Amino acid sequence: MKKTITATGRRKQSVAQIKMVSGTGKITVNGVDVNEYMPFATLVMDLKQPLVVTNNENTFDITVVAKGGGFSGQTGAIRLAIAKGLLEYDAETDQTRDDSYRKILKANGLITRDSRIKERKKPGLKKARRAPQFSKR
Repeated sequence: MKKTITATGRRKQSVAQIKMVSGTGKITVNGVDVNEYMPFATLVMDLKQPLVVTNNENTFDITVVAKGGGFSGQTGAIRLAIAKGLLEYDAETDQTRDDSYRKILKANGLITRDSRIKERKKPGLKKARRAPQFSKR
């Protein structure tokens, strides 16, 4: 029987829900292969980082449903979701060991949710802080 692990990740305006099943390392985002879905190879590398640092590139088949935001935000959301899924997968092992996924992921800064979001627009300004051009006359 294959154990399914589900996790959710968020970044900017994006939300990603993943399902991890033991398999060959295939990643599908919104029904499309990750290499076709993401426009840049660097985004795919960034997305796979939790799997790379824990040596699980070819251990799981991952199905992702990503909504909202752009490619960068979705990549960050998927990365966080994968890291959370790996933590759930490794929950039974002793967390004090140096080879526990929690220590590895935390050392690489992959567990922390990046809370930076777009600042709201203020009245009288063009954007959040951009004021209209000053005219003396």
